[in-house]
Amino acid sequence: MINNVYDDEVPEVVTIKETIIETPTVKTFIFPYKITEDIHPGQFVMVWDFNNEKPMTISVIDKQNNLMGITVRKAGPFTNNLYDNVDVGDKLGIRGPYGHGYNLKKYEKILAIGGGSGIASLAPLTSFYDNVELISAASTEEELVFVERFRNSNIKVHECTDDGTKGFKGFSTQLTEQLLKTSHYDIIVGCGPEIMSYKLYELSIKYNTDCQLALDRYMKCGIGICGQCCMDDAGYRVCVEGPVFDKEQLKQLSEFGKYRRDASGSIVKY
Repeated sequence: MINNVYDDEVPEVVTIKETIIETPTVKTFIFPYKITEDIHPGQFVMVWDFNNEKPMTISVIDKQNNLMGITVRKAGPFTNNLYDNVDVGDKLGIRGPYGHGYNLKKYEKILAIGGGSGIASLAPLTSFYDNVELISAASTEEELVFVERFRNSNIKVHECTDDGTKGFKGFSTQLTEQLLKTSHYDIIVGCGPEIMSYKLYELSIKYNTDCQLALDRYMKCGIGICGQCCMDDAGYRVCVEGPVFDKEQLKQLSEFGKYRRDASGSIVKY
């Protein structure tokens, strides 16, 4: 019998232990999962609802209790189904984690910026590092995610809303520049809309600091086979070489901040 090299790439069926309604459109699912030393903030898993499979960033990494979590925003049939119909005791298929996460061990002072549901990628940093300062940004106060979670952490959190209903009034990138002007950070890390991420990249150049940014591309396989998430010009696969890229890698990506590709491979400009 010939073993397929990808025989291990099958979902592990997990039972949801806890759900948290974060906002009217965002929900977190926590489930038992073996947390190894190879799991890092910024990585993702493929989530199977027994009909379809989608990539989701890991939003909870609980090493002590062997628990993992994902956080979804209602944005289409798949995420709407998870939000509305999956609860404690229900099951999901999980495979992964995959990709490269944030590697921040050598940095003394970290500024992390999360825009909208992109904050899910950054939230586990609080379990790994105690030298993180965080910007949590959303359009309005009721869409800020992980408010209680961050309130109970030991890190400094700057809340930011477009409409000024909570914290700084304006965009996360405006607050980031304000902080970079008045304080020194060894690196900025971020996840959110790509227009936001590109601006963070520009700020890292302007203020001569390192950066690591998580990018989002349409993924099908999650393991680098299909080529759907390859980025011009370097050919990096977001599911393998990413989703977190450092400053030198970002310089090689001609499509970064300019366009992405949809499920058919057609270019969609930002």
